[in-house]
Amino acid sequence: MVKLSVEDIIVKIKNEETFEAVSEDYSFTIKIEEYVYYACGAVHNGHQFRQELWDNCLHTEYERWFEEDPETKEMVKSHPIVIAGCDSRFEYDLNRAPETAIYEDAWGKKLWKQPLPIEMHEKSLQKHANFYKVVHALISKLEEKFGVCIVYDMHSYNWKRWTREVPTWNLGTSNIDNHRFGEDIESWRAVLEKTPLPNGIKSTSKINDTFQGNGYFLKYITQNFNNTLVLATEIAKVYCDEIKQIMYPEVVVAVEKYLKLELKKHANTFYTKHKS
Repeated sequence: MVKLSVEDIIVKIKNEETFEAVSEDYSFTIKIEEYVYYACGAVHNGHQFRQELWDNCLHTEYERWFEEDPETKEMVKSHPIVIAGCDSRFEYDLNRAPETAIYEDAWGKKLWKQPLPIEMHEKSLQKHANFYKVVHALISKLEEKFGVCIVYDMHSYNWKRWTREVPTWNLGTSNIDNHRFGEDIESWRAVLEKTPLPNGIKSTSKINDTFQGNGYFLKYITQNFNNTLVLATEIAKVYCDEIKQIMYPEVVVAVEKYLKLELKKHANTFYTKHKS
């Protein structure tokens, strides 16, 4: 892995170079081992929270971790194209539009002791903008090269805060073309419900049960590109104890191992069906 400027990353994508890099401000990583018709994203994977914000933040490190999506990059790490956030959504949320990306409050609790100075806002929003410059360049290249593209938008959610039974996997589809891609959505749901999980954890999957797919990452790509399907894929945090902050690495490995084969097969089927 190398450290690159956003401009250098975009040049490499335009030239179809393979590389693995972290942005020069350490806000995101991108890996392109091969130019293929599918990509994986983990926009809430990050936990970094820059030091100059610490004293002004009312949320603890644990409270921030609780709402992040740890290990979602790890679950798709074997695939050729992976882009992931490094910073916590509590600094700026890559899955929100720029105007709402910096929280005033989070999950019912005020975030800042004092309003953020303008320069703090601008520093965070520049990182948000840089990420989407790279996303735009990436999807532009994949659509140019293959005609169609599919993006697996990986998230997790806190299932223990729900008062009813919720699925292990949820697909949010309210902002994608269900008429055009309905079979692809359903086949992905069917793949997910067969995920073999250890420790007696059952795997179920539903569409728009807990979340509807309203994230900015999905909306940005869908609104700017006509031939890319984004599948907002949420796994319940069965891979950790979300209350005690204990990770279950054997569950993460089981998901990664399964998706290593099944995600690629799903992407291949999608491309074979939709390529012109």
